[in-house]
Amino acid sequence: MQFSKESRVKRRLVGDRDLYPHSLQFYLQPPTENISLVEFEKFAIDRLKLLKTVENLGVSCVKGSEEYKSKLHLEFRKLKFPHKILTEDDYEARRKDHISHFILRLAYCQSEDLRRWFIQQEIDLFRYRFNELTGPLVEKFLKYVNLSYEAISDEVKLKLEVQLINSTPGLMREKLEELVFYKVPLPDAMDLFRVRRVYLQNGIAYVPHSDIVSIVLNNYRIKLSKALALTARLLPAVQSDERLQPLLNHLSRSYIGPDYSIQKNTGKISLEHIDALSVKSFPLCMRQLHKALRDNHHLRHGGRMQYGLFLKGIGLTLEQALQFWKSEFIKGKVDADKFDKGYAYSIRHNYGKEGKRTDYTPYSCMKIILSNPPAQGDYHGCPFRHSDPELLKQKLQSYKIPPSGITEIMELVKGMHYQLACQKYFQLTHDVADIGFSLNHPNQYFVESQKLLSGGREVKKEPGEPENSQQNLNSQKSTSSCSIPTSSNTSTETEMEGLDAYFTED
Repeated sequence: MQFSKESRVKRRLVGDRDLYPHSLQFYLQPPTENISLVEFEKFAIDRLKLLKTVENLGVSCVKGSEEYKSKLHLEFRKLKFPHKILTEDDYEARRKDHISHFILRLAYCQSEDLRRWFIQQEIDLFRYRFNELTGPLVEKFLKYVNLSYEAISDEVKLKLEVQLINSTPGLMREKLEELVFYKVPLPDAMDLFRVRRVYLQNGIAYVPHSDIVSIVLNNYRIKLSKALALTARLLPAVQSDERLQPLLNHLSRSYIGPDYSIQKNTGKISLEHIDALSVKSFPLCMRQLHKALRDNHHLRHGGRMQYGLFLKGIGLTLEQALQFWKSEFIKGKVDADKFDKGYAYSIRHNYGKEGKRTDYTPYSCMKIILSNPPAQGDYHGCPFRHSDPELLKQKLQSYKIPPSGITEIMELVKGMHYQLACQKYFQLTHDVADIGFSLNHPNQYFVESQKLLSGGREVKKEPGEPENSQQNLNSQKSTSSCSIPTSSNTSTETEMEGLDAYFTED
């Protein structure tokens, strides 16, 4: 049963504020109220947008910078998450924050990669919100989460003046009086102790307010990691609910942008132009599949699905698709009759002309990254996620990516920012400093590339950069603006559209 809005207002007025006494928390108690599937999905999608924004800003901006904070603050307000720290009038926002965290915890506990990504974004989100607290609010929060770190008195601070100044990098004597120090047990402050950033006396570390965040974050990370492991063990009980299992699986690999199965340019893509388009406007995953198809005159099922639906999304009609695949396969070991009997059906099936008559959508980046990893002899998947690093370097070199750009891409790959690595690939192959969007879908890559190449949007280049140069891109991080995911602009109606399909999709 779902609580009505009127019921929730009454609960808030009679003291249910105790459920969410603060807008910042460790999410230790799971929610107990019932919500509708529509609200369940809405909360999850909004939090996923927020976490993807956190990930994108964490790479494109300096964390903690004014630009980073202002962009993230706007996203909080837009998605109606708590942005007034520890105020008393945002019950609905706190409720949404609390419930949405636990929904995504269910979706992202299912594998090590998913857990690692979820923890990293939640930690960065928590850091931003914690740093917005003033001194008194920090103490209030620490009491709320049972971290009994006592602030030392001015008398103790004066007595330890020399030791505190010497152990706190950058601290000047005239600033000592303004800075709050906390008494923290040594086990909780080991990371700071190892790098000699705290004064230690009798097993107690004297931690400045500016560093207490690292201790709180470590505590939160440990609790969240254990909670995800426990959730993973209990997940089979949740998955037994036929309403939730497809939705949770969808969320863990969800794409929350436009549906690229329906394109206004259907039929306008000419088959003889595909080779040129693959070089100019295909993302690396599709460029790799196209080359493998041309070289081997065949792709296995995973490759045919990923590439075939992408081609459908960029405008290939069913008739064109049948002609394209047939002409290529008969150059190999498949004759025309075998193609008609063994392969044509699956192509018509993708276009909704066979079987359940489902009009299948092109794969999003998340689906490609997280499902059906390629085996030996396969060419599908995400090259940034599934390729051997050395082979990926060689591939990028063969595509004339400059060494500095390859280094940046490989750093993003090392940090598991695969979609951001693809964004960097877009920048380098299109000779732009800022792509102006957050990449979430291969077909989005194609559409934005075609817009740029046809003059459909402005090109932001590095100052003084030659027209065809791909050099001097190391300065991009400092000059590019922070881009917010385009999915954040998707209307609620669009997000809700297709909810029933989540429970029927293969």
